[in-house]
Amino acid sequence: MAHQLQYIHDDIKRSCFEDMFFKADVLFEDHLLVWLISGETKIVQADHTHVFGAGDTLLFPRHLLATVLNYPKDGLSHQSVTMHLRSGQLKDYYQKNGLSNHLAAVPAQPAFQIFGQHPLLKSCLASLVPYFELKEKLPQAIASLKIEEAIHIVRTIDPGIDQLLANFAEPGKIGIVDFMERNYMFNMSMEKFGYLTGRSLTTFKRDFKKAFQTTPQKWLTRKRLELAHYQIREKNRKPSEVYLETGFENLSHFGYAFKQRFGYAPTERVE
Repeated sequence: MAHQLQYIHDDIKRSCFEDMFFKADVLFEDHLLVWLISGETKIVQADHTHVFGAGDTLLFPRHLLATVLNYPKDGLSHQSVTMHLRSGQLKDYYQKNGLSNHLAAVPAQPAFQIFGQHPLLKSCLASLVPYFELKEKLPQAIASLKIEEAIHIVRTIDPGIDQLLANFAEPGKIGIVDFMERNYMFNMSMEKFGYLTGRSLTTFKRDFKKAFQTTPQKWLTRKRLELAHYQIREKNRKPSEVYLETGFENLSHFGYAFKQRFGYAPTERVE
């Protein structure tokens, strides 16, 4: 069955992958609060991999590059409920509750917030499930109350999360070399790479050529193949396990590019 996506409100949705694997390199404009009902989710970052199972809740921060892989598990489809925490509603929340002094003065580095199976947050998100039986959209007033409830709970569980939720700054200009060396495995457009480094597309390409003496696409392909080569040769992983995590979308294309670069197929054992 194909991917099913059901919205009961613009900011509240349920997704289901009945019998299929899903992979995407993502960069979200909003914070996403996610409750995993069934299945398994693997989130791959530049320097860490997180694995979440049924019942787990997490906050996926905006402006964070990651690869998301969703799998059915234990005979059950992959299902999750997701709530968007948009900047506009967060600003209203902090102002309405007299929390302006909590607004982040210094932009915090986005990072996953993992809440496991905390009963407060789990019950909040589980309470949304019956609403998906509605024939019409959830009224705005009720949706706003549920989102505000979730914000209250997240701040109760982790008071330090204000540094993330109350940071409304856009990415500023940063060093292109360090950023690209950490994030080259993510299959993003040049426009998004430019946005995350605080540059227009034209400026990004110009600065990239100056820093690396080649085009972004050639450099990205070489770096991804080198990472895949290391994973296969040194870590004894299978090509089918690594091609998605290293920025390739198609296994046959990966095999062709790998052989062109190293002179043998990724499935061959070379002494």
